[in-house]
Amino acid sequence: MAHALRLQTGVAALDLLLGGGLLPGTLTVVAGATGIGKTQLGLHFAHAGLRQEGEPGVIFDMTSRGDSQNQGEYARRLFDWPLSVQPADDAVDASQVWNRAQARRDYLHIFDRTGRRVTRDDLEFDDWKAWKLELVKKLQRSIAFFYGNFVHGVRRCVIDGVEPVAKPSESFQFDLFDYIYHQLLRKDADWVARDLFREQFRHQAGQVQERMYDYHDIGCVLLYTTHEVLLDDLLIRPLDSGDVLSNANTVILLGKTREGGRMGRALHVAKHRGSACDDRIVPFAITERGLEITA
Repeated sequence: MAHALRLQTGVAALDLLLGGGLLPGTLTVVAGATGIGKTQLGLHFAHAGLRQEGEPGVIFDMTSRGDSQNQGEYARRLFDWPLSVQPADDAVDASQVWNRAQARRDYLHIFDRTGRRVTRDDLEFDDWKAWKLELVKKLQRSIAFFYGNFVHGVRRCVIDGVEPVAKPSESFQFDLFDYIYHQLLRKDADWVARDLFREQFRHQAGQVQERMYDYHDIGCVLLYTTHEVLLDDLLIRPLDSGDVLSNANTVILLGKTREGGRMGRALHVAKHRGSACDDRIVPFAITERGLEITA
């Protein structure tokens, strides 16, 4: 069961809408079109971990076409926070997770420079099989990244760069997210360690026990890019079976609004299981200080 202490989002007015913040041990999805402000909100949440848990959260970037989501630029500008980067193509030395200087990294772009599209339809059958094998290798890097941060006190993560697709079941990004969420973020720490160390687990068991963490304390925010741009369209968006929006504990929708001849931005907490929340549609702006609710 999730612990009672709420995770602050880094946006005080949003915390009020959420009845005090997000629930640890659950999934929050922030959905909206490209450029609406999802990454800024994700960085607010990640950076708030420094004040609340003593460690900022980590950012796991799943963009597959070679470009990041400008997280580093935003982090420097908004919080004077130089993101430490874990190279995606480093060979994994699992024993280095105990070394804070090696393991404690803020950011991993797992598909850096791959330039891939995101669905089966984009690849021939043989190319798809080869890509699946490459994904297996990337999983080991992902396990080391998350476990190495969690044993050093990180208790929140932001997953960015998920691209819109017609069928989520056809997207390898959703395959990877499902693995990360259920097999890394919502799994007992010693079992995550077994997946990381494999046949070397017995040699590392003492360290594993000394550095146990409770996965119920970990909050996850998924930044989910949609085709829909207008908030009105997001509000009536149908959910596919297995859609992350239907499985999430909390869903925050960000979209454009139109009033007369002017466009604006607004957000709505569409779902917040286990908590009272404010169901208003609330305008916000992206400023030099990041995402700010203006009502």
